[in-house]
Amino acid sequence: MRRKPECARCGSLTKNLDTVCSLPIVHHMAKSPVSQLDRTFSALVDPTRRAILARLEREPGLSITEIARPLPLKLPAVMKHLDVLSDAGLVARTKNGRTVSVDLIAGPMEEAMAWLRRYERFWSASLDRLADFVEGHEE
Repeated sequence: MRRKPECARCGSLTKNLDTVCSLPIVHHMAKSPVSQLDRTFSALVDPTRRAILARLEREPGLSITEIARPLPLKLPAVMKHLDVLSDAGLVARTKNGRTVSVDLIAGPMEEAMAWLRRYERFWSASLDRLADFVEGHEE
């Protein structure tokens, strides 16, 4: 005799494979304070956000429409990327009439660079050894 399938979460019998359990799925996650450095690196992970920052470095004060124009994204997606950058303190928005301009803020990146410089000695020694090895084999 075949048993009816049970829900793994609540143990109730299910009629079909597509029946959804009525218990809510809740994920509890400890909320810890997020540092400025964490927000900076999280924002810099995305290539679109890095491209926006690079463009703002070359062309400060662009409007949101001008930022969005060359990107293969719709305006709402660009706005979300700008929200992440703004939350990380990497950009500032200024409204002048109906136009919102965006400017790069270097402070958080300077903090990230200072953090990276503390660990630079770990990879520079390896790169120096690699350069010595390559130069030794070229002769």
